[in-house]
Amino acid sequence: MKSKKKTNNNLITIILSSILTIAFLWFFLLPPTTTRSARQRPFQPSRRNSGGSITRFDLRNITATGHALQNRERVLILTPVARWYDEYWTNLLKLTYPRELIDLGFIVPKGPEGDQVIEKLRVRLRDVQGKTGILGGKFNHVTILRQDVEVPTTQDEKGTRFSNAVLMIDRHALEHQKARRATLSVTRNSLLLTTLAPHIAWVLWLDADIIETPHSLIQDMTRHDRDIIVANAYQRYTDENGQPQERAYDFNSWIDSETSEALAAGMDDEDVLFEGYAEMATYRSLMAYIRNDERDKHEEIQLDGVGTYLPFYAELTHSTALMVKSAVHRDGATFPPFPFYHLLESEGFAKMARRLGYTCWGLPQYIVRLSKCIADSRCTITMSKFASVSSMDIALR
Repeated sequence: MKSKKKTNNNLITIILSSILTIAFLWFFLLPPTTTRSARQRPFQPSRRNSGGSITRFDLRNITATGHALQNRERVLILTPVARWYDEYWTNLLKLTYPRELIDLGFIVPKGPEGDQVIEKLRVRLRDVQGKTGILGGKFNHVTILRQDVEVPTTQDEKGTRFSNAVLMIDRHALEHQKARRATLSVTRNSLLLTTLAPHIAWVLWLDADIIETPHSLIQDMTRHDRDIIVANAYQRYTDENGQPQERAYDFNSWIDSETSEALAAGMDDEDVLFEGYAEMATYRSLMAYIRNDERDKHEEIQLDGVGTYLPFYAELTHSTALMVKSAVHRDGATFPPFPFYHLLESEGFAKMARRLGYTCWGLPQYIVRLSKCIADSRCTITMSKFASVSSMDIALR
C-alpha cells in the first residue's frame, strides 16, 4: 500500500515537471507576439509577396534624353497638395504623354484639409484607374502620402496689413520663413524618397495650383535634355475694375548678383538669404521679368535658383513646373531643410545640384499658369522689378 502511494506521488511529480518544462520552452523559445492591429501597421505586405522575392534593376539602362517620348522614358509627376483645385486635375488629364509611362505621387496635409483632398483624389482616381478606364487609360502607378508634420504658421506670418495704400509686410513674416520652408523641404523630400522608383527617368514637380500648361508639357520640357529646367509661372486675375489681367508669379527663379553673393558672404552659417524682402534686397535678375512673347518659347537661360515662392502670403507657397532628371535626385540633390550655402528648399536644391556638377536652366517664354485670382487685396498689388531696385516697392493700384 505504501509502495502504491509512492508510485502515485512520483507520477504526479513527473506530470508537473513536464508541464513546467513545456511552459518554460514556450515562454523563452517562441517569438514574441504583438497586440498591434493590422490597421495600425504602417506597412502590411501582401500574402502574394510574403515569400521574400528578389527584384533586380540595372540603373545603367535608365536613360533621360531629349527624345523621351520616342524612347518611352518613364516620368514621375510629384504634387504636394495643400489645397485642391479641380482645374489642376483637368489639366493633368489633358497631358498628351502616355499615361502608362507616368507615375503619380501626392502628399497631403495631416489635418482635416488632408481628409478633403484624399476624398477628392479617391473619386477622381476611381474614374481613371478603375477597370472601365473611361477617361482614356490608366496611370502606371499612383502613390498618396499623408504628412506626419504640420507646416508652421503664425498669425504674424499670415497677416499682411494695408495702410495708406501701401502694403506693409510684417517683419515677423521673414522670421518665420526659415521654419516654414524647412518643413516644406521635409514634405518634398518625403514625397520624393518614397516614390522615386528604379524605372523613373524624369521627375516633374507640378504643384497643385498649376492649372494651365501646354498639353505637351512633358515632351516640351524633356526635349531640352537639361539636368534641371523650370517653366515661367504667371497668374491670370481680374482687377478691381473687372478687367482680365496677368501678372508674374515666379520670383525664385533667378540669376545671382554681386550684391546677393556679398550678402551671403557676410552671413553666419545658420542664416538664410530669402528673395523678395526689403530687409535683404538682392538685386538678382528674375526670370519672371525676362518674358517676351515675341521670342521663341523654347529659349533657355541658365539660372542659379529655381522654384517659386511668394513670401507675402502663407497660403500661396510653391507654384512651379520643374523638370529634373532622376539621376540628379539619385545623386543626392534634394530639398535641404537646413541652410545650405544660406539657401533653403527649392533654392537650396538648385545650389546642391550645382555643387554636384549639374546645371539649372529656365524657360522665360514658356508659360504655365496658376489658379485664377479674384479681385481682392491680394490681386491688386504690383511689384517692381527686384533686379532694378534697391528695395521691394509694393503698392496698391
